Amino acid sequence: MTGTHNRLPGRRTALKLAGGFAAFSALFPAACMAAEAKDRNGKVLVAYFSATGTTARVAKKLAEGLGADLFEIRPEKPYSPQDLDWHDKQSRSSVEMHDPKSRPAIAAKVGNMGQYGTVFVGFPIWWHRSPAIISTFLESYDFSGRTIVPFATSGGSGLGKTESIFKELCPKAAVRRGRVLNASPDKAEIVEWAKSVLR
Repeated sequence: MTGTHNRLPGRRTALKLAGGFAAFSALFPAACMAAEAKDRNGKVLVAYFSATGTTARVAKKLAEGLGADLFEIRPEKPYSPQDLDWHDKQSRSSVEMHDPKSRPAIAAKVGNMGQYGTVFVGFPIWWHRSPAIISTFLESYDFSGRTIVPFATSGGSGLGKTESIFKELCPKAAVRRGRVLNASPDKAEIVEWAKSVLR
């Protein structure tokens, strides 16, 4: 009986292919990182809330570096400068952050959250934790079996109670250790951190 069959590549050809992929990986680490993340976990989403624009800049770098989708967590009622005055105990942000049940409304929802296996969630640190609107976001979807990675910007505080809040609100998700990304980090630094988180 005769027929055709595919020959396996020889040792020399296999080494060339491996070398070519290694070279591609070195030249395009973000592309390889994005492909690896999608293969293992589905698509990647970077969702963020930004009151003054600082967190937005970091989130956009992260999404670009990972080849991820970007979603802004916009409050239904935008925050005014007066709302953000943390010195005023009666300001909107002060009242929200001192009420554990506060859940500010979000203007829009992610179209198809089910397609994302990994979700990076960014925000400014308020009162040593994530803002109340982030709790609204986390409670709006079923994150069971997904990976959630918090990241933040801050004037000097760390993540504080953020990780415990995320784990409490999303008990069936894999909440990874987050990071405060300050001092205008470049895209390469952000991607390297994300890569270490997703290993």
